[in-house]
Amino acid sequence: MRRIRTRMGALGVALLAAVPLSLAAPAHAATAPDTTVEEGRLTQAAPQEILRRSGFDAWAGEFGAGLARATAYAQALRFTEDEGRALWRRAVDRAQGRGPDGGDLSRDDDRPLYWARLSMTRQLRTWQPDFPLSGARRAALLDALERGSRGQDSIDLPAGPHVRRIVVTGFDPFQLDDDARRSNPSGAAALALDGTTVRTASGEPARIETAVFPVRWDDFAQGTVERTLLPHFRSGPRQADLFTTISQGRPGRFDVERTNGAWRGGYPDNARASRTETVPIPAGVPTVRPQPQWTVTSLPYTRIVAAGTGPYPVVDHTAVTEIPAGATTPVERPDGPTAGSTARAGGGGDYLSNEIAYRATLLRDAVRPSLPGGHLHTPVLEFGPGNTDPSGQITDPVFVRNRVAITGQVRAILTVAASEGARG
Repeated sequence: MRRIRTRMGALGVALLAAVPLSLAAPAHAATAPDTTVEEGRLTQAAPQEILRRSGFDAWAGEFGAGLARATAYAQALRFTEDEGRALWRRAVDRAQGRGPDGGDLSRDDDRPLYWARLSMTRQLRTWQPDFPLSGARRAALLDALERGSRGQDSIDLPAGPHVRRIVVTGFDPFQLDDDARRSNPSGAAALALDGTTVRTASGEPARIETAVFPVRWDDFAQGTVERTLLPHFRSGPRQADLFTTISQGRPGRFDVERTNGAWRGGYPDNARASRTETVPIPAGVPTVRPQPQWTVTSLPYTRIVAAGTGPYPVVDHTAVTEIPAGATTPVERPDGPTAGSTARAGGGGDYLSNEIAYRATLLRDAVRPSLPGGHLHTPVLEFGPGNTDPSGQITDPVFVRNRVAITGQVRAILTVAASEGARG
């Protein structure tokens, strides 16, 4: 992830054969009752206010009460799966204007989902049932809650020849030790767009299905991206016609990232974990061998950049950082990598936004190279002037207006990309 400076301080560019669906649960799933770094932030004032002012503060108590009624593991698993999916549906409904507001926090806000999920995982992690519960089974419950509450297991693309099918992914808020109030516009866009339809230039409908991912290195190493995307990348009656991974990027602009690199730069994630290494590909995942240092977008970036999709400029971003063949020192290349070079940062940096783009496009190359897809960076979402202190208000009119504008432009960009695919 490339670190940048804004009025809010240092932000990072982020978000900033079959793969078995029984891939190991993410490494964050504890084998004994405990709480995580992310769950520990729940005690802060900002998360509690976000939950209270959205009506999501009741989820943890209701979830805990339901767990207490479970008398066997199978019952607990069904309940956890149902509650995870219900949380995702409620967050999507709220973002799209269905159901009660639950409070005065604007409906477009992605943060209630994030903090409510953590309040539920904390309940599950510390739950002591009356029946034996092994570490592996607790991990499976946590995995079911994570997948369901992120929309990862409910992507439902329609069949038929007269509809385009689009898969979009976003991210959780991140860098919360600096400011627990932060929102991620990519996650907000995912909630606003899930299950919606846009019309291509030819009038053909294009259905959008979305999911969100954690800002955690270990989950990615365990294959959460590939497990979610593979069923929709494979050829079939419900195959995706287009995919876009999205994260928060640079101030004041969108970037279509041309090239993605196979390198993790080590910047701490939401669990305060750091990883500096070549992007690890989990066993059992269809992939390209030998593992390439670079993958490239197949989004129609020229058309997207020229389309005039909204208030923010859209840039065809081509720069990378590489170690040239035969050299040992990284250098920046404004026009993409040179032959035989080793990746040190893709266009999206060396954090999880670059990694999700690399993983998704590598999976595309392994199973369906003709599938158009790539990565889109949104502008940085900032609070309004006078509200830059982390102890300030959790929302303000400028903050909401910018998030709504970013989501609207994401929708327009997807419409352009879908229209180009339909034309092709």
